[in-house]
Amino acid sequence: MNLPDEDAVREALRSVVDPEAGMNIVELGLIYGVDVSDAGVHVQMTMTSAACPMAEMIVDDVHAALQSVVPSSVPVEVELVWDPPWTPERMSDFAREHFGWNFG
Repeated sequence: MNLPDEDAVREALRSVVDPEAGMNIVELGLIYGVDVSDAGVHVQMTMTSAACPMAEMIVDDVHAALQSVVPSSVPVEVELVWDPPWTPERMSDFAREHFGWNFG
């Protein structure tokens, strides 16, 4: 079985855009962890808010994006986590620059 590595999974996740922010979930810092093993692919992610109205759609988009790099016979689990809570400091430098947020 040809499993993708963590970088390939993260690259696929760059195609998933948070429609409220207009930016991909990797740059926004919503991906907390990616684990690729013989048991499958496990993604831990969060939303900018627990009340995010787009959460279900974004999780569906994550599953769809992973279909491009994960063989269909490999289980994929997307786990929403809320600890630690997301903060803008988790965003990439690119995202902070884009939104004009400088924490330095």
